[in-house]
Amino acid sequence: MLDKTIPHAPDHVLPSADPNATAGSTVVPDTVEEIGPAPRSNATRWIRLASIFIVLIGWELAGRQVNPLFMSYPSAIATSAMRLIASGELGAALLESLKTLLVGFVVSSAFGICVGLAIGRYRTVEAATDWVINALYATPLVAIVPLVTLWFGLGFQAKLFIVFIMTLFPVLINTSAGVRNVPAQLIELGNAFAANEWQIFTKIILPSALPYMMTGLRLGIGRAIIGMVVAEFFTAITGLGALIIKYGNQYDTASMFVPIFVLMLLGIALSVTVKRMEDWIAPWKARQGD
Repeated sequence: MLDKTIPHAPDHVLPSADPNATAGSTVVPDTVEEIGPAPRSNATRWIRLASIFIVLIGWELAGRQVNPLFMSYPSAIATSAMRLIASGELGAALLESLKTLLVGFVVSSAFGICVGLAIGRYRTVEAATDWVINALYATPLVAIVPLVTLWFGLGFQAKLFIVFIMTLFPVLINTSAGVRNVPAQLIELGNAFAANEWQIFTKIILPSALPYMMTGLRLGIGRAIIGMVVAEFFTAITGLGALIIKYGNQYDTASMFVPIFVLMLLGIALSVTVKRMEDWIAPWKARQGD
């Protein structure tokens, strides 16, 4: 039977700061200095804002010297953005793209996490599927767009499939890598305490693999946006991709930049959202990075 009593710490572990203290006594200092990360300075934020301001000013000055057929500048892009917002064209296109993006990303992420967990945990599943995953991952997915149009036509289903397949592999590969990197000692400890497979999955594997899964989701967001734009270019000509095609054909460079910037901001916003979710779900990873 294990003795659960805590042995007394030896005297040399906590040396006394008081010269009058007797041997074995514990001295509690009057003030305890908390050791932690230093507060982050605002210098980085100001440097970032200054660099953005400098780039915009330089772009504005240089863009005015170039033929507007080839390049635009921030003030002209802002004017075109206000016009597209007032007409409702930009809002309608954004909602159409978001519908495809969010549905495809959520479905693909859920499927990729489930399959990745199975591949990382069970060698038989890995042996049966690794050749398919490697072959599809190495295939330029843009090349299968004509085949997708034959299967699903030119509507929402075609766009959804392209977003799904583009998002799948970063999530799946990172999840399976996270499961493989779970320390074997933790799983052996769970087996020693007679934990069943479900308990090992939920109590050991999922918490350990969670940072890898969140990294896969962050990578998958970028791939999902690329897939959405590709689908809107080659299948259903709707959404933000339709605006790029429309104003590109009209040689309206300023208006064409508006959906491009919206896609950029959308990717940043979604990436930050996933990062915030990661900090909330796995706070220990955020503390390790401090």
